[in-house]
Amino acid sequence: MNWLKKEISKETVKELHERYGCDALSASILARRGITSGADILFYMEDDKRYLHNPFLFEAMEDAVDRILQARDEGEKVLIFGDRDVDGISSTTILYEYLSKMGIDVSWKLPQGNDDYGLSISCVEEFAASYGSLIITVDCGISNHKEIAKAAESGIDVIVVDHHTVPDEVPSPAIIINPKMPGTPYPFKEISGCAAVYKLLCALRFSQSELYKQEICLLNVRPLNDSYLVEALKTVNLCEKERIEEIVVPGVVSIQETRLVKFFHGQQIVCWDAPLQQKMLTKAFGTGVEFNMLDIRPEIARKSEALAQMSLLRLKIHSRIGRYREGENGELDAFFNLFVTYAAKHASFSEAAGTGAAKTTVLAAGTETAELQLTALAALADIVPLKNENRILVRQGLASINEGRLRPGLSELFTRMGLHGTKMSSVDLSWKVIPLLNAAGRLGRADLAVRLFTEQEPAKRSALADELFSLNEQRKLLTEEAVSIAAHAARESLSRFSGNLAVAADKRIHRGVTGIAAGRLASSLQVPVMVITFFDDGKAVGSIRSALGYDITSLLNSCGDLFLNYGGHAFAGGFSFESSKFEEILQRLENLAAFMELNKDAGEADLLNIDAELPPAYMTAGLLDLIDRFEPYGEENPLLLFGAQKLKIAAADIIIGKKEKPHLKLTLDCGKNKWPAFFWEQSERLKRDFDVGDRIDIIFNIERNTFNGMEKPQIILKDCKKSD
Repeated sequence: MNWLKKEISKETVKELHERYGCDALSASILARRGITSGADILFYMEDDKRYLHNPFLFEAMEDAVDRILQARDEGEKVLIFGDRDVDGISSTTILYEYLSKMGIDVSWKLPQGNDDYGLSISCVEEFAASYGSLIITVDCGISNHKEIAKAAESGIDVIVVDHHTVPDEVPSPAIIINPKMPGTPYPFKEISGCAAVYKLLCALRFSQSELYKQEICLLNVRPLNDSYLVEALKTVNLCEKERIEEIVVPGVVSIQETRLVKFFHGQQIVCWDAPLQQKMLTKAFGTGVEFNMLDIRPEIARKSEALAQMSLLRLKIHSRIGRYREGENGELDAFFNLFVTYAAKHASFSEAAGTGAAKTTVLAAGTETAELQLTALAALADIVPLKNENRILVRQGLASINEGRLRPGLSELFTRMGLHGTKMSSVDLSWKVIPLLNAAGRLGRADLAVRLFTEQEPAKRSALADELFSLNEQRKLLTEEAVSIAAHAARESLSRFSGNLAVAADKRIHRGVTGIAAGRLASSLQVPVMVITFFDDGKAVGSIRSALGYDITSLLNSCGDLFLNYGGHAFAGGFSFESSKFEEILQRLENLAAFMELNKDAGEADLLNIDAELPPAYMTAGLLDLIDRFEPYGEENPLLLFGAQKLKIAAADIIIGKKEKPHLKLTLDCGKNKWPAFFWEQSERLKRDFDVGDRIDIIFNIERNTFNGMEKPQIILKDCKKSD
């Protein structure tokens, strides 16, 4: 393997350290990973929900909230339709729980057995027959044109809460919440479906406050030599809508000659330090002008005396969020950030004062933690990039899990696996918990997982957890069988598809594991792989998984006219078709594959990019804090990879595995500390490449090993060589 440690400048590391307050080692890792802008660093340095994007940045969010509130107020029947994977299960669960506690007559439905992905005509007809009037699709729906049109014909409104790629033709009529909608002002496109639902729930919570849909103006006046700068912005639902600045020279311009009168007309004006603001306005416009302003400084003083003593100039200097802002952070920006922070907290507190106070308090306090745990699982399961607000969403969920505040359903799974009291990482959740939940959907029983999370009786939840474990064992056997069947056919197909694509199709493959099989084969063959199975009713379903960073969207779109249904992301998708069209699809794929351009260099697995080289003095248990700070790990945020030189091998042991090759355990002398280092399936290198007493250079990850309640760090070797 080749080792690479990218060169970075000391000036960059120093700037990151001084501006953002991160230690030098963290700064060097961020720089080496190309994370140097304030907008990106924020999500590595901060955990608070305050830094999440405002849900009302979705253009249709207000419409969605109002339609749900109407359903509550008018006693309508609502149906949630989700998907069968972890993202869809989580989305369905958290929306169902929230709407139920709002007092809405709500039910849920997921694809069962061999049902196709997405909303179906039969489901719409069944719901219409029961006098339902609102369907909310979660983690699906963006491609359901016919079904949504059928709903409209039946007098049913549809809200689509999805995150999948938006087709050229958007389904209509529907209220659509999707970060990938063309032209949406929502700033981050790669959230999970469950995260989009969580945003809807945040908006519903906010709608219970007196600030919902209220237009508010923030005003600030400051002197500029012989003139005054009057600056203001309008905000609705804590989103900035419009901003204005006027430079006023006293005695030269009257207020009627400025744009301010029109801007402030009919607005609630909020300021910081009203006496000072009125004094400057009087100097600017004379004594005949008086503004009716609400001063929020006294309100904030009750919560923070230190903040109340500061001017906006000082607040700007000390603004935590301001340090991440690209460009100048002005006084009005600091005021807006402060207003949003305190208004958001006030809004959540005020829920208890409205209608159904006791119910709403429960929703605000307990349910959001439970929501974020499933939102975290959904993000990891759907392999969304772990950057931007995805990091905070996962960290919030992970934190409450590790604090022992497990939501119903998840607690039973942890009990069954003996995980209570164990500090979980994002990798642990991905390998231990998520496959269990996915097993339900893969074997056509996605309802089992939703029932596990929503069941009120602990004994019944335990029984459902046992059933889920049984399904997972079946899933493992079916996966091995599917990979065994598909592997030969996939390799044989490479020549037909110009070496750029592999296709395996066999009736014996269970539909629930086509995605896993395709993923494994794509990893081994290093090309996109389709795995397809057939049903007795003349239909076929399949999954595609990408490799080498190839975007499979265009491939699916090019066959769209031959599919009954299809959808997915840039690197994973699913589809169904009439079995009679199989050969036509293969011919289409053969023609398309001839022009596919795969980035073969992207598959170079022999290059190890080192994040930081650690001298022996840095090799302490304190590195676990660094590992935790860069959590969560996964897509676009791989595990930290370290290097160290000239470490002496103090001892070596060979560990015999169950099925795999024997492992090697080394004890490395790092000065004051001796570290256990595991080299999986590499026992043959002992005495061949190095031996006890030798000094070696190593490339490694660091893991937390927990035993009997004690935590210790350990090294997982990726490569090593005898020191020169």
